[in-house]
Parts: sequence; structure tokens; C-alpha cells
Amino acid sequence: MNNKRISRISEEVKRAISEIIRTELKDPRISELTSISHVDVTNDLSYAKVYVTVLGNDEDRDKAVEGLNSAKGFIKKELGKKVKLRIMPELIFINDDSIERALEISRLIDEVNNEDK
Repeated sequence: MNNKRISRISEEVKRAISEIIRTELKDPRISELTSISHVDVTNDLSYAKVYVTVLGNDEDRDKAVEGLNSAKGFIKKELGKKVKLRIMPELIFINDDSIERALEISRLIDEVNNEDK
């Protein structure tokens, strides 16, 4: 399938899931500081990997991903109302820790630079 089309579908799914989480989910495990960093939809539209970023500690992240997985059916149903696709992809929620890794790398670089001075 056309990569440009897959990219547009991924962005539309990301926007719609973000809106669903923000306005319609009432699960206490899902923090208000939960956001979707990006979505990868497979070429055949059968799966969508949804990368979730949660500000907080590891326990908060795990709880948020657990809450999203338990609400997967509801999210998929609401996603079908917002995004018109013939095949609605199966959602896979993944904890995205790229921001924390980037901060750690930045801290290590600063530490090395301070040692050199």
C-alpha cells in the first residue's frame, strides 16, 4: 500500500485515539498526563502499534498501558466512528520511553562535558 496513505492513516488514528483518551475514557489508571507519541499502522491495516507516553514513574506508565489495554474494545469502537476505514486495525498499546532515554543521554553528555572542563 502507498506509504503516504499509511502515514496519513497513522496520523488520523493518532489524533482520534488522543481525543478518545482525553474526552471519553474515565479509567482512573489512565493519567491526564497520558499522550500518544506516535502510531505505526501495518501496510495491510490489520494492526496499529500505539506508542503511549506517560509523565510519571514506571508504575504510572504500567497502569496507564494496562488501563488502555482493558479499554481496547471501547477505543476501537469509538475509533471506528471517527475514522472511516473498511478494516479497523487491532490496537497494540506500547509504553514509549523514548523521552526518558533522550533525557538520560542528554544528562550523560552534559556530565562528560563538565568533566572535560
